[in-house]
Amino acid sequence: MHRLKTIVPIAAALLIGFLLRGCFTTPSVHSESNVQAPSPQASLWTCSMHPQIKLPAPGQCPICFMDLIPLESGGTDLGDRTLGVGSNAAKLMEIETTEVVRKFAEAEVRMVGKVDYDETRVSYISAWVPGRIDRLFVDYTGIPVKKGEHLAELYSPQLLTAQEELLQAVETLDNLKESQSTLLLETAKQTIEAAREKLRLWGFTAEQIDGIEKRGTPSDHMTIYSPGSGIVIHKNAQEGMYIQTGTRIYTIADLSKIWVQLDAYESDLNWLRYGSAVEFTTETYPGETFEGTITFIDPIIDHATRTAKVRVIVDNASGKLKPGMFVSAVAHPKVASGGHVMNPGLAGKWISPMHPEIVKDEPGTCDVCGMPLVTAESLGYVNEETGNAPLLIPVAAALKTGKRAVVYVEKPDAEKPTYEGRVVQLGARLGGFYVVEDGLEEGERVVTRGNFKLDAELQIQAKPSMMSMPSETMQDEHDHEAMAMSAFEIPEAFSKQLDAVVEAYLAIQKALASDDTTATMDAAKATKGKLDLVQMELLQGDAHIAWMEHLKNLNTTLGKLAGANTLESQREAFYSLSQQLAKTIQAFPIPHNVYQAFCPMAFDGAGATWLQDGEEVANPYFGEMMLGCGEIQKTLGEVHE
Repeated sequence: MHRLKTIVPIAAALLIGFLLRGCFTTPSVHSESNVQAPSPQASLWTCSMHPQIKLPAPGQCPICFMDLIPLESGGTDLGDRTLGVGSNAAKLMEIETTEVVRKFAEAEVRMVGKVDYDETRVSYISAWVPGRIDRLFVDYTGIPVKKGEHLAELYSPQLLTAQEELLQAVETLDNLKESQSTLLLETAKQTIEAAREKLRLWGFTAEQIDGIEKRGTPSDHMTIYSPGSGIVIHKNAQEGMYIQTGTRIYTIADLSKIWVQLDAYESDLNWLRYGSAVEFTTETYPGETFEGTITFIDPIIDHATRTAKVRVIVDNASGKLKPGMFVSAVAHPKVASGGHVMNPGLAGKWISPMHPEIVKDEPGTCDVCGMPLVTAESLGYVNEETGNAPLLIPVAAALKTGKRAVVYVEKPDAEKPTYEGRVVQLGARLGGFYVVEDGLEEGERVVTRGNFKLDAELQIQAKPSMMSMPSETMQDEHDHEAMAMSAFEIPEAFSKQLDAVVEAYLAIQKALASDDTTATMDAAKATKGKLDLVQMELLQGDAHIAWMEHLKNLNTTLGKLAGANTLESQREAFYSLSQQLAKTIQAFPIPHNVYQAFCPMAFDGAGATWLQDGEEVANPYFGEMMLGCGEIQKTLGEVHE
């Protein structure tokens, strides 16, 4: 019994040792080449659609409910604004980069206006002598007339007297043919010439004067002929009317060339030059583009609209363009560094400062007005020899927060994909590019897709990101945004007109949620129509000035949406419109509430907002595919949450 008590503890100790050995040693049946340290289990799990999500255990994404995947180790700390990602993470983020280049780019200056008469081609038919109008051959407006056609018949006693003077002078000369007095003959000839000149100054043609002399009798009526071709746009007299010298009878406009009067915002005037080409369209001829030349830029800014008039001269031989037509115009000036405008076609040319459509290869005078020509350079143009190409990055590369802009630059010599956040100074926007004033070098590569995801990753790691900035700058920009978002006191009529614009916008949102491209285009046109009906003259002071900026942005975003013909491009343009309209409603409240919703999955996880009229989410960025994706963020309108 004593021996049994001794054996049992020993056996138990051996069993425990065997079990422990089995747990912490590798079985001997494996060869040495197959012996490896076990792979560590993933300590963090992320979402392929939302890399900012990091959870300590597998499961589903709290945003889109997709299954989480293991997150690779982030590696060593590379610096405050530098982020290194694994190859799998880089693929999930779908990062794309573009090289920073120097090249000439085109700005896009959009303007609106209307067709007008060419003032230099408008002529007035007026009376040169007092009398009575006995006959109007052109008796209503709109009639086309040609040069030399008869317009009216005028009775005037003074004309009878002048004709009698001419006939008497002619008769006197005939009676003096046999005279030997040279003085008398010369005096008679001078009297005849003076009488003829008097009739010419009163509007008689050479043929009419010759007819009077041949006929030998005066006429008590005078026919008035058209001095040029054109359209009668005003008839100022009636038959039987007595008129005085200078009384206007007709106004005739030659429409073979017309003017287009455009409104250009003061922020765009830097890109416009005399002699530059402008393209425009009209609703009358959809799909047809017309072209003209800038001949005048008003040196004075309208204090109410903050615009200047830009005059464009256009050939109109076909007669399609009619005064009063509304037009939408765009200029595409080619821009060099320093804001200089390039035009290779005008390099080394000489231009008329009064009529910029007159361009010659050598110095000389204008064919129209006779003024000396000037060089294209004196009008603000540069050529490729004198203009340097600006440094450009795509618009998609810049993350802008108020006055600041951040780009993510690819580090070329890193062992794994590495990106550095960098604050840059941007200049003007030229189409799809920004001019870089400072912060980047030519040849560097900037992230153009996935930069929001990189920024989110930096925020998660508590590093400085786009949203991180010094406290002073943050306060300045916060104050600026607060001022921009403050609501103005506006008239009820204006609020109702803006509310009609919002209602039309909601039709766009519903059309996109239904994946209906055609309905979206129709709704965009309807929204533009409602916006055109908003009366800015109802606003005063700061509200009026602020509305001009909102109106410009709304017109720009609506223009892009109206020009989009695919569902994808419509949704991209709709996002810009939604952002602007939300700001507009906050600054200019409408009489009822709308809901601002947000989808975090839109645009490859960048997220996007929109406005809708109900609390049930109807996603315009995914439509039927994920109609309910998103959440209501806040309410806009009379009540701000």
